[in-house]
Amino acid sequence: MSFKIANIDIKGHVVLGPMAGYTTLAYRKFMKPFGVGLSYSEMISDCGISYKNKRTYEYLATEESERPVGLQLFGFNIENSRKAIQIMDEIAQFDILDLNFGCPVTKVTKTGAGSSWLRKPEEMEEYTKEICAISKHPVTAKIRLGWDEDSINVFEVVERLQRAGVAGITIHCRTRAQGYSGKADYNAIKGLKEQMQVPLIVSGDIFTPDDAKTALDITHADAVMVARGGVGNPYLVTQINHYLDTGELLPSPSVLQQIEYAEQFSKMLIDQFGEDIAVRELRGILPKFFSGFSGFKKLRVAIATTLNTKEDIEKILNGVRRKEL
Repeated sequence: MSFKIANIDIKGHVVLGPMAGYTTLAYRKFMKPFGVGLSYSEMISDCGISYKNKRTYEYLATEESERPVGLQLFGFNIENSRKAIQIMDEIAQFDILDLNFGCPVTKVTKTGAGSSWLRKPEEMEEYTKEICAISKHPVTAKIRLGWDEDSINVFEVVERLQRAGVAGITIHCRTRAQGYSGKADYNAIKGLKEQMQVPLIVSGDIFTPDDAKTALDITHADAVMVARGGVGNPYLVTQINHYLDTGELLPSPSVLQQIEYAEQFSKMLIDQFGEDIAVRELRGILPKFFSGFSGFKKLRVAIATTLNTKEDIEKILNGVRRKEL
């Protein structure tokens, strides 16, 4: 199965969602072989690019092996975004420019960025139209159902974004007010796909192959976006693709397989950031590789609290391996 965003071929049913602090270059490269059709970077500040912030520039790094890849930009006015896009087009290698109109975090929305754009759909349309005219790459957008339960305007926003020239739209089926709580409401966009001229990607609560099938059955979207559900559970992407193609549910990985995945990802993250930074990040990520197994709470706590070096990672994971063999 495949679909196109502009002239870019996206193979499979799964798009890797942008997640701040997670979807680094190392994470995207790690996830790609599991069957990811398109990856998005974590969100990148247009001001950070314009002001040549060193850390922000690191977010622009991509590699050929992960493509197609989209870089996700967030901003609150066209002047900053125009400067940032010109720099991105000059120095970064990527396939799609994604606009973040969905981030619910207060420090983002209070500036007028992220999901605060949903409160001003006319301005969003004008902003998007200008960006589509500036960008050398196809432009996609990620949105939510609306700001809150009383202002759900997803149908209007999609119509405006299409008119502005976007080549694809991802909808996280929650409002901004919900954040990541409650349940994603796929029924809120039922029938929307039939009114669209561009691909639709559905996001929110994709934790199992059944979740993916339910989301697609209701929305008729072209693909699902896997975000939190894939952290520590990379094989979910393979399971979703296989289930949607064949109807067969592949068994979940064993503890030993999860150890291998954890080791592989740890090495890739250390290679990208160096041992000190990577190990700090891994304290929060590696426990998720073992969250689906009973009796592993002590291990998860140990990983989260005692990792200081890559040798600590090897020691803990090898200890678990010996117990499992």
